[in-house]
Amino acid sequence: MVRLGFMMPSTKANDSDGNQLSAVAELYHAYFTGLIMTIVTRRSGADAARWMEALFRHQHSEKFLSSFEKLGLDELPHAKACAAYHYLSNRIGGVDVEYMAESDTKAWVRFPPPRWVFDGTAICAIPSDVSRGMLSGWYARNGVSLKNPRLGFVCTSQTVDGQHGLSGYFQEFDADLSPDERLRFRPGEQPPRYDEGAAPALPEGQWPEERLAKAKRNYAMEYIRTGLPRMAELFGPVDAAFLGRITGRLIGAQYYKSLAAKLGVSPGGAEGFAEFMAALAIGEGDQATIEVASDKAVLTRSGWRLARGWGTQPPELFEAWNGLWEGALLAHDRHLRLAVTDREDLGDGATRWIIKSV
Repeated sequence: MVRLGFMMPSTKANDSDGNQLSAVAELYHAYFTGLIMTIVTRRSGADAARWMEALFRHQHSEKFLSSFEKLGLDELPHAKACAAYHYLSNRIGGVDVEYMAESDTKAWVRFPPPRWVFDGTAICAIPSDVSRGMLSGWYARNGVSLKNPRLGFVCTSQTVDGQHGLSGYFQEFDADLSPDERLRFRPGEQPPRYDEGAAPALPEGQWPEERLAKAKRNYAMEYIRTGLPRMAELFGPVDAAFLGRITGRLIGAQYYKSLAAKLGVSPGGAEGFAEFMAALAIGEGDQATIEVASDKAVLTRSGWRLARGWGTQPPELFEAWNGLWEGALLAHDRHLRLAVTDREDLGDGATRWIIKSV
């Protein structure tokens, strides 16, 4: 790599490794939790609940039925299949979850503390309605998607209410459910004891470590891919840009040190930050090249995997996401600035950043 004088592309590899995948998963996990808290604190708990419901409903419509066959759930009774779906899909994403089937028509899931979605001390700032919005957006929709009007979900415990975790059961009732009966709350009912040996397992031989590492990365990224457009729909593009960007700056700055250590990047200097951004870009599944001159570094990222499937979206969503890199740079070297060149001139979803001294 040329470090001084005229600029030349770096020879940095474009194949993600385990540390890069793990760093991406950590970053987007934190960003998602941060977005929930930002909406709660800078708008309202009710708005955060609306956003969670919209986000999970969109994910449900995209992922639920298409994943049944992949997970081998097609032939199971619906209550068992739904519980197994949430058990397997969340475990693939690195989330602790339990499965307990009482019968063909009643099967439990339980997410014990610590909750992945409300990471760390953040759970203290999460209103009950935010968790309910998540259940309404996805769990209450399972029967509708399966064309089973008798299938509903009964929530018996929520971690955010100071209980033993998020738990409840899918049940096929004796009569068709009205829309407001598809999700019910019965706090106090206790799930059976969890026996991992009695729980469903992933198809043998189909989930090696590398695939699981990529699945954990994708799991975290999916919340941002789904969540940012829903923010624009609910709150408008300008507010979405503000909420996403301020969250990104806070999360980028707060998590920079742990991510940089994982990626082997030392603080300071334009080239070092370009290496940091390139490693995360590659970890996400994009390609990146670095050019270095005496006074600056230029990172070109080909593609934007996070935005796949977005269709036409307002440019403010890029501004929201770009806050992550602005925040990380504050921790890497506060004497540097990050500027985005004209993305339209590059084509093919490419973006170029210039990193240079103030």
